[in-house]
Amino acid sequence: MSDARFEDGAERPLRLQALDADDLKVISALVQDAVFPTPEMSFDRKRRRFALLINRFRWEDHARAAPGGDYERVQSVLMIHDVMGAATTGFDRADANLILSLLALEFHPGADGAGHVSLILAGDGEIRLEVECLDVALSDVTRPYRAPARKAPEHPLDKDA
Repeated sequence: MSDARFEDGAERPLRLQALDADDLKVISALVQDAVFPTPEMSFDRKRRRFALLINRFRWEDHARAAPGGDYERVQSVLMIHDVMGAATTGFDRADANLILSLLALEFHPGADGAGHVSLILAGDGEIRLEVECLDVALSDVTRPYRAPARKAPEHPLDKDA
């Protein structure tokens, strides 16, 4: 067995699964600043799945981008399995023109592996999913494309904190 080499990390679509809170932190970091219109979220009660088609900023490629804007996004599906209920706050789900920005994913455990997954949105919005267990998947579904803003998202520090 040998160590991994840089060449082994060829550009491939991400395919990740989170089955515990530590795994979810990795996916959360990768979906930070993803954007999506409200019609791109769906909850299938019968199959107990919640899905988002997101335009994900490629944080994993951020350091490689040249100054001036070779930043990339990619369309990805964020799928949460074993969802028993869903609720939203802080935005109008009926507004088909509303673009939401995903800031983080958090798991809040309950009894026997159940709990809820919070999708924290910019502007104090939240999607809260009651889950039987933690099972989240992230899959890139398109080739990367140049980020339209041609810059990385910024998060100014709160000077009052």
